[in-house]
Amino acid sequence: MRLASKVLLAVMYVLVQTPVSAQDELDLLLLQEGVASESLPPAETDKAATADDDVYEDFIEVAQPTPTPEVGRQPERSRQLEEIIVTAQKKTSTLQDTPISMEAFGAEKLELRGIGGLEDLGTNVPSMIIEPFPLSATTLRIAIRGVGVNDSQVTQDPAVGIYIDGVYLARSVGLALDLADVERMEVLRGPQGVLYGRNSTGGAINVISKRPDPLAFNMQHKLTVGERNLLSARSSINVPLTDDLAVKLALVARRSDGFVENTGEGRDFGDRRALGLRFDTRWLPTDGLTVDYGYEYTDLEYVNYLYQGVLLPETDHGLAEFFKPYAVANSVYSDRRLEALASASPMQASSARVSGHTLTLAQQFDSVQMKYIGAYRELIDNQYADLSGGSGFGGFRVDTNAFDSVSARFANGGPTPLVIPRTEQEQWSHELQFTGSLFSDRINYIAGLYYFTEKGSEDGGPFHHIQSATVDPQQADVVLGLLPTALRSLLQNNVLPRIAAYWDYFYGIENKAYAAYGQLSFRPGIFDERFNLTVGMRASRDERDAYKDFIQRQYIEVRLAELGLLPIPVPAELAGSADDFVGVTARSVYEDFSPSASVQFDLSDTASTYLSYSTAYKSGGFNLRDPQVSGESGAASDGTNYGFGFVDGFKPERVESLEIGLKSEWFERALRLNGAAFYTDYADMQTNFLIAGTISDTKSRNAGKARITGFELEGAFIPAASLMVGFQYGYLDAEVKEVIDIEGNNVANLFPFIQAPPHSGVAYIDWNVADFGWGNLRAYGSWNYVGERKGLVIVEERRGLTAFKGYGLYSARLMLNDLRVGNHGRLDLALWGKNLLDKEYELSIVDNLPQADRAVVWGEPRAVGVDVIYRYE
Repeated sequence: MRLASKVLLAVMYVLVQTPVSAQDELDLLLLQEGVASESLPPAETDKAATADDDVYEDFIEVAQPTPTPEVGRQPERSRQLEEIIVTAQKKTSTLQDTPISMEAFGAEKLELRGIGGLEDLGTNVPSMIIEPFPLSATTLRIAIRGVGVNDSQVTQDPAVGIYIDGVYLARSVGLALDLADVERMEVLRGPQGVLYGRNSTGGAINVISKRPDPLAFNMQHKLTVGERNLLSARSSINVPLTDDLAVKLALVARRSDGFVENTGEGRDFGDRRALGLRFDTRWLPTDGLTVDYGYEYTDLEYVNYLYQGVLLPETDHGLAEFFKPYAVANSVYSDRRLEALASASPMQASSARVSGHTLTLAQQFDSVQMKYIGAYRELIDNQYADLSGGSGFGGFRVDTNAFDSVSARFANGGPTPLVIPRTEQEQWSHELQFTGSLFSDRINYIAGLYYFTEKGSEDGGPFHHIQSATVDPQQADVVLGLLPTALRSLLQNNVLPRIAAYWDYFYGIENKAYAAYGQLSFRPGIFDERFNLTVGMRASRDERDAYKDFIQRQYIEVRLAELGLLPIPVPAELAGSADDFVGVTARSVYEDFSPSASVQFDLSDTASTYLSYSTAYKSGGFNLRDPQVSGESGAASDGTNYGFGFVDGFKPERVESLEIGLKSEWFERALRLNGAAFYTDYADMQTNFLIAGTISDTKSRNAGKARITGFELEGAFIPAASLMVGFQYGYLDAEVKEVIDIEGNNVANLFPFIQAPPHSGVAYIDWNVADFGWGNLRAYGSWNYVGERKGLVIVEERRGLTAFKGYGLYSARLMLNDLRVGNHGRLDLALWGKNLLDKEYELSIVDNLPQADRAVVWGEPRAVGVDVIYRYE
């Protein structure tokens, strides 16, 4: 694999250094079958281009190949950028005609950049961050233009809407899954409140699956082998049953090992096994009626990584202060990525299972299409994590594994069992859309009704171990001095006490959402019909119910003369004043009106500019980590009477954005330059803050105002027939302007945007090296950069502890494509590499573990592999 890495690095060098003749030109590819452009008549629907291809068209042979072609030399050809088709506005249009800052990834582009699921999108889209949640590798925290969330609770919604085939996915849990047979992905930046509704304040991501084709039999098989025992197989087969009925089956299976060995007991960190399938049918029973049904299923088993300590704990860690030196002595630290760590107890596997059904009915009338989208989706996720110090010493543990001690037997009647917290969620949605045109297409409109309901739960029971450690000798007198006076004379001071903590919880939700929306575009007969005005509105109603059971017990285990080892409840001075929650319920109802408007002007046939105003809101909810039931609970453990608790919840937050953009193509579509600049205002910003002296107790309230400005630029250029170069860049300037604390002070400096790198970008080069007649040699290289970004502050002494450093990753792909196999078969071979320079970069950072002020999970090191792809058409 090291040799393969060197080969790929050499390819990237050659891509940059090798001159290409100005005579090299290529012919425009006949547009592939797919979604039709609005400008095409219905009869041409099956002939329009889709975003399956990369940002320019594949090369086709138009002249007899020479017997011995010169590398880097092609027969004389024309050159032109591809017209990319998207459905970002719930109608078919070209990317250049869509007045939104967005990215589109077709099947070829996804393959070139090694994107197999949502988690791979992050570094490929400027101004977007995708990172795993600390306790679950399948839970993704997604932010676009700095707008996202830093927590994952079943009662709190994401800020970026995720849609698969038009179906909204309500939870961040279970998003990091391999997707089967994807046609394209679309990333929409900025608020999308009208067409996409609530929880799209940052933007939206559309995933569109390939549909069955009744006209032709085809299949594709892809086998991937790579480092760390990577073995992946992806297959799809399309079978026409009649002239108007087809079925398609897609399968994906994957296994890989992690890059950190577990020298302790149990599973190795990062191991991953996945199996997924997708079954689709398309039926065309009558002219104008299309019936699509899809079923998807994914089963994933994975092992979370252990957080590696980087900085010693010098800040206040609450109760952990009494055993912090002991935790440090039994932990491992390094500011470089380590190849091995050890779990403190047998490491367990986590798992996720997702399944769903989607039914889409589309009836085309003369000038109106009526569409219904109905869906059901079920999610089950079991999350096990070990947050101990990595030395493998069982005397200091932060996990939910089995535990036996005197306090466990006292509180539980016996040893506490292994508990793997479980999240379950099921959702139903129904959407009815009407799209059409009036007055010779001068007016285009879309209107719809939407209904959504979900039930979910987080089950962290039964009563189980959370944390245990021996008290530091220098702190023992302080801890023991807090015990009742009658017990102190019985203490055996030569035996150090131990602190142990336990939890038992169950959370539940039941949510409903209703919406009506409409958007109208008008192109008046002025300025040679180059002017287009669009207005829209969405009315929404959310009904949210939450349920919480939670108990926490903490004990000091001490040895008393004649009585032996006994558990003593931790005094309130140490444990704080967290309430017990027994059947506590909360309910809230929210309503919202989100307008939008845009003006678009065609400067020429290949250039247009637009100005847009958009809004969106993120639903309110309840904070499960709030240790107090309500505002009547009195002072919290830090002595502050906040006046609100779990049942009081928090209100929606709202985002407004102004955006101006330019989309243009030049030199007969050999050059594409697009750009957008924006200004975004936050209102009623939902803020989470840590209660001083605790590790995970937080409060949430609407106390913030913020503004974000920035811009995105992108370009693509074909300087010669066989070569294409391109770039994308995003700049963000995000600032929280106001956060009012309980005393009326503005503490905005404690709430920086943590998912808003000032600079991010992608640069790429795509070179058709040679066409041999029997196949063609192609090379692709990219550099993906994410700049440094701020971390959570929580309290001033923790500023900068979770800040991310900037990093750039080099990737490359060398392909031998279009090898003929029989009359209908084609074979592609590819050697690929990711992170070729083996850059060490942080994927996730926390600062609240007992043993570290900064602990990280590293990103994947260099990986090299081979793809073998067979297509039958």
